[in-house]
Amino acid sequence: MSISVVTEKLLAAKKAAGLTFADLEAKVGGDEVWLAAVIYRQASASLEEATKIVEAIGADASLIEPLTECPLKGSLDPVIPADPLIYRFYEIMQVYGMPIKAVVHEKFGDGIMSAIDFTLDVEKQEDPKGDRVKIIMCGKFLPYKKW
Repeated sequence: MSISVVTEKLLAAKKAAGLTFADLEAKVGGDEVWLAAVIYRQASASLEEATKIVEAIGADASLIEPLTECPLKGSLDPVIPADPLIYRFYEIMQVYGMPIKAVVHEKFGDGIMSAIDFTLDVEKQEDPKGDRVKIIMCGKFLPYKKW
């Protein structure tokens, strides 16, 4: 997976500042996943938000404007992802995608879950057998129109 030069510079500055995305959330506001999406150029920020992000990580001011531009979303390579963590999401959709779809349709009817009116939270759930990754996706249901 290739990332943009802007993202490379922002991640390098974040690393140099010794900040996590959770630290960035505390410093500038906004959710840590949304902030990561802005830095990875999958979401756009207002001028004020972009300025706060860039200043918080100590990056060059020339990186503010690109964060305000509409990104090219979903820009992963069109092949099966090789990164093991990202691949697991692909695998989850291969195994559970149709069952999830069936349950959503039973509960809501014919439609989709919005990825626009949407939040995503990543939580660490401690477990004596090994810590768990808890991912909570919450999207508005959008029924298909009939005409």
